[in-house]
Amino acid sequence: MIFLLTVNYYSSHLIQKLIDSLPDRFLTTGKLIIVNNSQEDLSLNALESNCVSIIHSPKNLGFGSACNVGIRSIFEMNRNAIVWLINPDAYLPPLHFQDIVDFFDIHSNLSILGTIIYTPEGKIWFAGGKFIAQKGAILQTNLPQKSDRPYLSCDWVSGCSLLLNLKNFAEPPAFDERYFLYYEDFDFCQRYRTQGHSVAITAKFSVIHKPSSITNRNQFQKIKHSTFSYFLTLQKYSPLWIQIVLFGKLLLYAIILLPFKPSIAIGKLMGIVHYLKLK
Repeated sequence: MIFLLTVNYYSSHLIQKLIDSLPDRFLTTGKLIIVNNSQEDLSLNALESNCVSIIHSPKNLGFGSACNVGIRSIFEMNRNAIVWLINPDAYLPPLHFQDIVDFFDIHSNLSILGTIIYTPEGKIWFAGGKFIAQKGAILQTNLPQKSDRPYLSCDWVSGCSLLLNLKNFAEPPAFDERYFLYYEDFDFCQRYRTQGHSVAITAKFSVIHKPSSITNRNQFQKIKHSTFSYFLTLQKYSPLWIQIVLFGKLLLYAIILLPFKPSIAIGKLMGIVHYLKLK
């Protein structure tokens, strides 16, 4: 069985578009789980139905922690399920969900599978990730779309559209809950790769995503969380000298930026302070 899992943060209208993109057959055989991170978003309740379930969190948990709530719930219901994590500001092109089931039946070794992510204009937004530890470089590589292979291995895939093959996990896979937003998908892939799980991307499935349609509502918080998460990620996966060099460069850049773009600069500085408190 396939479960779709998304996280709501004042995004009911966007999730409605996701629901509208689901094929009719999914509405009778599948399940969409929404973890609600915005308690005052009462309009979300109107979306609940036989195929849509809502889990209300007591507070805004952030993306990764909210996903963990949903993954644990699905794992308890069906340990052999396929879970498709999808952003609330993403929706599906026409597809047959049975093709996904068949894909994992054939490629049962895959634990974490990313899809191609397009913008509404039809441009590729994400098509695979690469990591160069010695440079602290977390890159998007846009792996070849016209490959004859059903999937291509890669270092990481985006949490905007990520499929989990639960039968390959002895316990519910989980994001590191120190991440509130950003880089939690990269960390997730790195941790499970080191445990022997396969991470790959396929061009056979895709989503359409409007980048930053939610996070751009608060530029300061976006910069603060991304800065903190970036340094936490470097600490976990890059050499110390790279951490020091990149920390110094970003700190200097934030100071230089302060008179010209104070909101962005202060966001970066607050992210640095948050990271230093963690250490």
